Amino acid sequence: MKVLLIGGTGIISSACGALAAARGFDLYLLNRGQSSKRPLPNPATLLQADMQNRAAVLSVLAGHTFDVIVQFIAYTPEQIERDLDLFRGRVGQYIFISSASAYQTPPASLPVTESTPLDNPVWAYSRHKIACEEQLWQAYRQEKFPVTVVRPSHTYDATLFPWHGGYTVLHRMRQGQKVIVPGDGSSLWTLTHHQDFAKGLVGLLGNSRAVGDAFHITSDEWLSWNQIYQELAAAAGVQPHLVHIPSSLIAAFDREWGDSLLGDKTHSMIFDNQKIKRLVPDFAATIPFAHGAREIVAWHEAHPAWQQIDPAFSRLQDEIIARYEAAWPKR
Repeated sequence: MKVLLIGGTGIISSACGALAAARGFDLYLLNRGQSSKRPLPNPATLLQADMQNRAAVLSVLAGHTFDVIVQFIAYTPEQIERDLDLFRGRVGQYIFISSASAYQTPPASLPVTESTPLDNPVWAYSRHKIACEEQLWQAYRQEKFPVTVVRPSHTYDATLFPWHGGYTVLHRMRQGQKVIVPGDGSSLWTLTHHQDFAKGLVGLLGNSRAVGDAFHITSDEWLSWNQIYQELAAAAGVQPHLVHIPSSLIAAFDREWGDSLLGDKTHSMIFDNQKIKRLVPDFAATIPFAHGAREIVAWHEAHPAWQQIDPAFSRLQDEIIARYEAAWPKR
């Protein structure tokens, strides 16, 4: 089966490519060939081009058709229109990687299923993903363009901290400084290791029953944000000093950080994965975050160049904490 991954070296796509290659797919990657964090899967054929350069893409696609194309790096309806123009008649199944943040926020009921409405009034990223899906479903209805939609939730690998601020937050923990946990830290969150996600995605490749349908692929492990911070602190061998700050207050200081909280992470999000399990019976998320936290800390310790500390973000944490504690002194 001939499969094209658009991207292929990102957090999610790197694991999917590695598993597809291991399972014997005839694997192609279309990207700029510039990743420095993750190697290309082997075996795979690289078609090197920037998706924003239509002429270059058409040149590397010349003579190719694919059983499956997986689009990891489309975020706007304009990019979907470009894909429809490029891939009509070239593909047996087009898999669009959307986002579980497109689901109703806050959710009216839990667990979230694929029939949960798509409605995120806060985060522009999520609204754009919803618009992308709507455009693809229209193409499916009107011309039978063979779309499958996949909605990852918070999917990580060893390079990615689950909080805003990246390595800076771990550095603050190691320095004995206070770190912000949005809200009271009790909301539940789902973190999925990218190797677990890959099992579900690769099981959909070339699966005719998946065409015209949508699936989310997540872990069945639910952790509070307090537990997430504590797991990473434990992996680093430190005792964290956590300060709980309302997400709405964080948003008043930093709009980007606040939107990612109010439009996604503030609310408990747990998922019913029965649909993907029915179609891909061997899908099971088996890597707990306790293991993933150790991977994250170990990877950063082994890669000093990626131990990047953001002084401005650290100062922002100090400012928010100081203002909050001055207004709400401990009683």
